[in-house]
Amino acid sequence: MGGIGIWQLVIIAVIVVLLFGTKKLRNLGGDLGSAIKGFKSAIGEDKEQSTSVEKSSAEKTSDTLADNSSSAAEESSKASSKTKETDQA
Repeated sequence: MGGIGIWQLVIIAVIVVLLFGTKKLRNLGGDLGSAIKGFKSAIGEDKEQSTSVEKSSAEKTSDTLADNSSSAAEESSKASSKTKETDQA
């Protein structure tokens, strides 16, 4: 008994149409649809940006690791050559 039936919803809809008119309701529906569409596109752009940032940071990390490993190899070769020079002297 406490729920709203179909006839109550129809009466409420008729009252709303009489109060606001069909033109205002149509404009309101269009505005609401545009807002939802904009919200969905913003969410999609945010997800794309976060995945591209993650990819670029992963690439930078791998590049940094490659640079560090090559510089470490150079340093160890320099150290070994210095050791050889001191052993020969």
